[in-house]
Amino acid sequence: MAPHLTMLAAAALFAAPLAALAQSGGPVTYRCTAKDGKRHYGSSIPRECLGQPVEELNARGMVIKRLETVGDEDAKAAKEANLAKKKELEAASKEVSRRNRALLATYTSESDIEEARKRALNENERAVSEVLARIAGLKKEQARLTKELDFYTGKNKPPAKLNEEIKNAEIDIRAQEGLLDAKKKEVEGINARYNEDRHRYRELTGADKKDKKK
Repeated sequence: MAPHLTMLAAAALFAAPLAALAQSGGPVTYRCTAKDGKRHYGSSIPRECLGQPVEELNARGMVIKRLETVGDEDAKAAKEANLAKKKELEAASKEVSRRNRALLATYTSESDIEEARKRALNENERAVSEVLARIAGLKKEQARLTKELDFYTGKNKPPAKLNEEIKNAEIDIRAQEGLLDAKKKEVEGINARYNEDRHRYRELTGADKKDKKK
């Protein structure tokens, strides 16, 4: 076979699979012109193409699709962050709406809020009284045990059980005094909670606007 015929046959054999791939929608190549003016190719979008318009080429090198500017990693991260923030704000908004509905379902007037405040404060006051009573009882027992310990002063060694009871009484008193402090501090939290409920109730029912018109 003549040399030129051999070359033509080889070219035909090479072009045949390319034509077949093109007809079957075979592999594509991505091409772009980077910021430095150089062209870049790849079976996937080259990194140099990020932020640039990209062309999609078929097996014959023909442009079959033009893609919009491909964002870089920073732009993608910013988009994801904005989406996450949007979801967070939507969740917060839904929670506020839920709390507002619950507030209006709980109270029918401002006097209801004040009644609820009064009940909470009375309950706290009863709890404080109970703790004070327990502290008084523990201190009375502590005094009895201390007096019993004094009986052994300068005499026999006091029983180990007596020392243990005195120690436990001191621990119990400190625990109850800590509870007493916590209960007293709850008063501030109770008032703050019902003040907030009243403020939100007035906003939701338009009471503030009505008062301003008067």
